[in-house]
Amino acid sequence: MGRIGAPFGIQGWVKLKTFTESPDGLAAHGHWWIGSEKGWKAYAVEDFVARLPATVAKLKGIEDRNAAEALKGLEVAVTREALGDAGKGSIFWVDLVGLEVASLSGEVLGKVEGLFETGETSVLVVMGERERMIPFIPQYVKGVDREAKRITVDWEADYDA
Repeated sequence: MGRIGAPFGIQGWVKLKTFTESPDGLAAHGHWWIGSEKGWKAYAVEDFVARLPATVAKLKGIEDRNAAEALKGLEVAVTREALGDAGKGSIFWVDLVGLEVASLSGEVLGKVEGLFETGETSVLVVMGERERMIPFIPQYVKGVDREAKRITVDWEADYDA
């Protein structure tokens, strides 16, 4: 949901790069998991400020600039349960990862390995016999069935894009 940037001040505050819809998207979560593939650690959020020039946070146990510097570059996450329901007509990216992707004709193209943004468009990274990148837009994504764990796309196995 975000990434820790440089320290902010000398009292343990950190700058944040948020990947949420709005900069204050992390503010609603009182506990964050911070880490990388090497490991994760839970932190309580003591304070959070989303305003120009930076979105910043104060984490319990991070009391000085050196401690804040040690977190630089680490990812910020929350548990899936903490996200709740995305609401009607919406879906969290995390809920798409692992879903099977099939063409309109029923041919399985692979599973969603991840997503990324390219400006205004999100892109599904689908891994099958090869990697495919499918724009997550109505022109190509025709349906997401969470119960069946399947995404139906107007995309064929021999497309190069």
